[in-house]
Amino acid sequence: MQRQAAPRCSNATALLSAAQIWSTGDSTSPAPIAAAAVVEPAPAVEAPRPNDVVAEAPKVASQPAVTELILAATGMKPVAELRPTVTEVKLPATGERSLAQTIAATPALTPAPRIWPPRKLSLALQGGGTFSAFSWGVIERLLEEPGVDFDTISGASAGAINAALLVCGLADGGREAARKLLARFWNSMTSEASFRSLLLVGGFSPASSEISVGSGIRASRFDPFDLAPLQEMLTGTINFAAVQDRAAPRLLIAATRVRDGGQRIFRNAEITANILLASTCPPQLQSPIRIDGEAYWDGGFAANPPIVSLVHESSAADLLVVQVTPTRDDAIPDSPAAIDGRLDQITANAVLNAELAALEWARSDGLHPPRVHRLAAEDAVEGLAEQSATDFGATFIAMLHQRGREAADCWLREAPSGTTLAPQERRAEFDAAILDSLLV
Repeated sequence: MQRQAAPRCSNATALLSAAQIWSTGDSTSPAPIAAAAVVEPAPAVEAPRPNDVVAEAPKVASQPAVTELILAATGMKPVAELRPTVTEVKLPATGERSLAQTIAATPALTPAPRIWPPRKLSLALQGGGTFSAFSWGVIERLLEEPGVDFDTISGASAGAINAALLVCGLADGGREAARKLLARFWNSMTSEASFRSLLLVGGFSPASSEISVGSGIRASRFDPFDLAPLQEMLTGTINFAAVQDRAAPRLLIAATRVRDGGQRIFRNAEITANILLASTCPPQLQSPIRIDGEAYWDGGFAANPPIVSLVHESSAADLLVVQVTPTRDDAIPDSPAAIDGRLDQITANAVLNAELAALEWARSDGLHPPRVHRLAAEDAVEGLAEQSATDFGATFIAMLHQRGREAADCWLREAPSGTTLAPQERRAEFDAAILDSLLV
């Protein structure tokens, strides 16, 4: 005869079962009611409800002779001796407790306090031309905090370059290797600034450069720039084998499909120099980058940076979004180039805000996405909206880098509400490392 499977027990059922045990006494101690069941054995039936048990209790108490015989035969202690060990729970006067009442009456477990700085952190790096030097400073300061580990990192456009450099360094040689790799890349960008480097970080556009781009280039009838040097620069800087290694931090790179405007997220095993070129490809000057027959443009149009996908794959309780494209600009644009530039800023941040809003919707619907923190370059650099994202001047890049470091340092030191500061035995050591890096 086939054995019937036991019914599955949900969390709500488990809570209700627990409430039934509490209502009838300590389940580990033999109670008089259980003894009464020995006298008149019956077929297995559905467990009695709390009120049924309470209602039957007086009947057992009214039969002292039977109770004494049972106690003598079983060796159990009298009720008076058991009573102090029984936890009594009074039921509502109006009858049986509902499931909602049972859950409400269940003592809530106090969540473990969050330690600050967070032990594990995911990063989402927005793209924005040379403004992404701010992200370089943020990342560098985070690398100096040994208690913070990186979980998942996402990026688009210039943010994709920073993300790939960070993952490569961590996988290939650890924190110091990542710091040196980022510094090497950005220092080379300032010393070798050209149209090729502008294309590389996705910062070139008619709006930001204030030059006119002919319709022939816009229609991609010819390519005025050779991508080979860009690809060589990426290949010579980033060890893609390390990025693709299973032990590397998770990496998500966004590109925009030209065909339908949808986002394509590339992950570690797929990341190559060509993928990074696709994520930074400016439609105004460069033909789309083709990957497996599909044409792609700058990832900032579809995910700037990827956030929802990152949250889906991350196991970290905290997510830091580094926003480099300005949202505020008090000046009213009055030229075609200025208007285009302001529209670029609005579009880039609209994509970011849409993904952040999706997380808040999920939170309001009872889900538990990670706690989101945001560091915005415009909060640290006054008048950033009036600056050019194609300014490769060494002074400008150094200023953005330093402001990024300072913003990250303040963020690490100031614990949000609901967190507990981690022991800072090594704080002096951190400060010394920061001072040394500034003096180099």
